[in-house]
Amino acid sequence: MCQAKSASILDTRILIPAVGAAFKKLDPRTLARNPVMFVVATVSVLTTVLFLRDLVSGGGDLGFSFQVNLWLWFTVIFANFAEAVAEGRGKAQAESLRKSRTETQAKLLTGENRTSYRTVPGTSLKVGDVVLVEAGDIIPSDGEVIEGIASVNEAAISGESAPVIRESGGDRSAVTGGTQVLSDEIRVRITAAAGSTFIDRMIALVEGAERQKTPNEIALNILLAGMTLIFVLATATIPSFAAYAGGSIPIIVLVALFVTLIPTTIGALLSAIGIAGMDRLVRFNVLAMSGRAVEAAGDIDTLLLDKTGTITLGNRQATAFHPVRGVSEQEFADAAQLASLADETPEGRSIVVLAKEKYAIRGRDMSNLKATFVPFTAQTRMSGVDIEGSSIRKGAVDSMLAYVNGAPAIATGNAAVALHVNNDTARELQSIADEVAKSGGTPLAVARDGKLLGVVQLKDIVKGGIRERFAELRRMGIRTIMITGDNPLTAAAIAAEAGVDDFLAQATPEMKLALMREEQAKGKLVAMCGDGTNDAPALAQADVGVAMNTGTVAAREAGNMVDLDSDPTKLIEIVEIGKQLLMTRGALTTFSIANDIAKYFAIIPAMFLTFYPQLGVLNIMGLSTPQSAILSAIIFNALIIIALIPLSLKGVRYRPIGAGALLSRNLLIYGVGGIIVPFIGIKAIDMIVASLGLA
Repeated sequence: MCQAKSASILDTRILIPAVGAAFKKLDPRTLARNPVMFVVATVSVLTTVLFLRDLVSGGGDLGFSFQVNLWLWFTVIFANFAEAVAEGRGKAQAESLRKSRTETQAKLLTGENRTSYRTVPGTSLKVGDVVLVEAGDIIPSDGEVIEGIASVNEAAISGESAPVIRESGGDRSAVTGGTQVLSDEIRVRITAAAGSTFIDRMIALVEGAERQKTPNEIALNILLAGMTLIFVLATATIPSFAAYAGGSIPIIVLVALFVTLIPTTIGALLSAIGIAGMDRLVRFNVLAMSGRAVEAAGDIDTLLLDKTGTITLGNRQATAFHPVRGVSEQEFADAAQLASLADETPEGRSIVVLAKEKYAIRGRDMSNLKATFVPFTAQTRMSGVDIEGSSIRKGAVDSMLAYVNGAPAIATGNAAVALHVNNDTARELQSIADEVAKSGGTPLAVARDGKLLGVVQLKDIVKGGIRERFAELRRMGIRTIMITGDNPLTAAAIAAEAGVDDFLAQATPEMKLALMREEQAKGKLVAMCGDGTNDAPALAQADVGVAMNTGTVAAREAGNMVDLDSDPTKLIEIVEIGKQLLMTRGALTTFSIANDIAKYFAIIPAMFLTFYPQLGVLNIMGLSTPQSAILSAIIFNALIIIALIPLSLKGVRYRPIGAGALLSRNLLIYGVGGIIVPFIGIKAIDMIVASLGLA
């Protein structure tokens, strides 16, 4: 599907509510979650009290004091505004999800055999209840299909207009409350209580109600708090130094110095950066269950991918008919289609379609032919049809060879069957089957009246464009490993076609988990994409577990991300967003610290010029007056927060280049830029302040 459009930074539907939210966030209990801005708010209260005292007593420079106080409060409000804008974008997404969550009536199946139903509110359903959902009905709550197959419209959660198939007994059995059944009917066992459905969790997460700070964010907060404490101590020593020099420095000036030197820029934007990272994932139709997973995605070294439904489309498709010598393709295709008309599996249906499209063999009315269908069993590993005195069978090659040789039609294995292969046709068919297997396909043999006709080639269809996407992951330094239950020969062929770096064949859930732990033991961060119940242990163990939305409930519960589009290559976007999140924090932290240099040259000469006229040489910006210098620095300190909101929401652009090159690039842009920009900004503000006579 197409990526969801993000709300513009200038969208009034976000900006106007954000203004009100910025003032609400002045609540000390809210501010306390951000140590830097809590300190700024505290000193702002102090200077406001002092201003009111001077206003009553008539002492001090009221005009200068008022302006400094005003910009101190603007600094706090702008920080709150940045966070509110980031939250507003998430709430806009949540509102669209909330509209999809309608109050529905459910057909709760009752009775010993659940043959009847009664209509109840969807909110009254309990875990374990079984409901009937017919064409046109809304699925009342999250659940798992236990009977039937149906086409389901999941646009409410994925935005994708094309319907998807949901059926019992496989990895596509999970259904989501709020989606609509378009055809047929299914019986669904409820797996989520009211208020805890998938959409409910999505709404809570994108609104940020359950967003917890990640270890990286906590560590950065500790660093910022430590730097703030250092500047508290440094500023506290200045009055003593000034007294020793025979003068004094007003508290308002000390506060201005303190606020401009502590890392207010990154402190103001830190929360917005984290919220925006998760929001960007939502716009890519990926739901992250925690910020920790988003951060970990930025440092992924290895990606494990389940083959079926992840790298391939999920169902094998018939791609070619290979008749033996003496049998025409038309004759073989006709027999293969007849043997598959009653086969409701995706593979069987694809044989019927291939015969129709390639050889114009249309389906026929079997009722007039008095056909008797032979169902597939695990014992015979064959199915077929008896029609007009003719017997047609289709099945695994070894079973079919045993069948035509008169041996019991059981799964004896190739070695045992070889004893019965004593004619040229059987050997030719075996040779064709081997070639199909080497190419990554699955061979099915077809026989009519004991005569081998040929091999139908079934193939796992690799998703379009996936090879190029894996190449891009390789450029990002991520190693891809395909996991499959196929034999090594088939696995190798599919791995080569998909372009993965390595593969694990004949994999069991235990083998997947062992591979995951082996990679992690090497100090690597590992991501896992999967959709089946057998993927759940590995998804739970992974640093980043991306479950496909088309997968089972177990897979979605085990992962810490859910891809609503069920596109495994989406991990590229997930990794880029994770790297963006980490890089944006690092870049703005560098910019914030680099800012201090210009502020030193603005405020320190202004503070001590009376005591030490020689410090005038440090006024390299040529600022008009000491008061103008201090006011310009504190105005710049507030306005730079607003200027950097778009960057904090969009994130620093990631390019697939080496870590060293990225570090050099960001130091050049945000380190050197953080030094130069404040010199220009403070000088420009000083010129405006001086021209307006504000100081």
